[in-house]
Amino acid sequence: MPNFILFDDDVRDKLLPLTFTRPVGELRVGILTIKEKWQRHLHIDNISYITQDYLIDKFPIHIEKDNIVINGSVLPSPRLVQLIMELTPNEAILKNGELIATRLDEHQFQHLINGEEIEELVGFDAEDTPFLKINHLWDIFKINGEAIQEDFDLLTKNRISHPISETNTVIAPENIFIDEGASVECAILNASTGPIYIGKNATVMEGALVRGALALCDNSTLKMGAKIYGPTTIGPHSKVGGEVGNSVITGYSNKGHEGYLGNSVLGEWCNLGADTNTSNLKNNYAEVKLWDYTTQRFGKTGLQFCGLIMGDHSKTGINTMLNTGTVVGVSANIYGAGYPRNFIPSFTWGGPQGMTTYQTKKAFDTAEKVMARRQLEFTDIEKGILEKVFELTSEFRSWEKAILQ
Repeated sequence: MPNFILFDDDVRDKLLPLTFTRPVGELRVGILTIKEKWQRHLHIDNISYITQDYLIDKFPIHIEKDNIVINGSVLPSPRLVQLIMELTPNEAILKNGELIATRLDEHQFQHLINGEEIEELVGFDAEDTPFLKINHLWDIFKINGEAIQEDFDLLTKNRISHPISETNTVIAPENIFIDEGASVECAILNASTGPIYIGKNATVMEGALVRGALALCDNSTLKMGAKIYGPTTIGPHSKVGGEVGNSVITGYSNKGHEGYLGNSVLGEWCNLGADTNTSNLKNNYAEVKLWDYTTQRFGKTGLQFCGLIMGDHSKTGINTMLNTGTVVGVSANIYGAGYPRNFIPSFTWGGPQGMTTYQTKKAFDTAEKVMARRQLEFTDIEKGILEKVFELTSEFRSWEKAILQ
């Protein structure tokens, strides 16, 4: 069996700020992360990464003599997995000229690691091979419905759901799967529009209204009276209340109270204060523009609906209003009356009345306390990653600069 590695290509920069703190393969879309999907499709326990140097301590690479490297922005499909397993050394799978996967001997692999041109590679076009791929931030919520269905089929194959309590009102129960230790009582579950997956030890409280597709991942909670429109993913160890539509919460993040979140993606360790509301539609129904780190300007999305993209460890205060197509970096703390700008740099403190730099010592103190609540340690490795992000994003915190034309 070859060794499998997911690699980050130029798409990684298009997926900032979410990829400031993780390889592309750690992004969650559907029920599972991209890495977890590949592990299940390939029936293996471990996949490592070729990623940014400052992430290597947390996401180390594992190399063997026979290595297959796969584009981390690509989601597996049965046909694509079959093609990958049929690769021989120094063959590659391409689609529209983009490298999807390749099997390399030791010599060629060293070229790849050194960032050199790979020689004598035989390419095969996968034009007729269906699979999902993330090319832009908004793809995460845009393809989430298809990804939930694929993961649902994968995770529930040859398995029987735990019984659905009679206290619930249920439509299309055949599309609902409740995993071990989960609690679902006095909720309304409509799976006619997409599957509903309730993960291990997850809780759906009384009065919750769910219209699939929904992925409520392990150890997460849907609070009383929550209103969920699919396709929506709530990652592990998260708590969600209020109204949510077509959004992805990566994990370890909370939206515990009333307020609307739509067509949005949150990273890990985020918290939206009570009555935080995101706009996902402009008043003039115009196309939404989104901050692009590669061009350092706002770019077209082709979307009419697009809400909030928020990097890890960022927070909002109560009654925060976020405009259509807002991008918030890593470790930002946003509060105050009125609408803050549509791009909020990493390590920003403040809101519409003014912003300043969120100093790393204070940010790290908060991160340590937040992670301790989940019995996790804010390690020196985590600290080192955030220090690098602070350094990489310093130019965006030049408050005298008009970075938001």
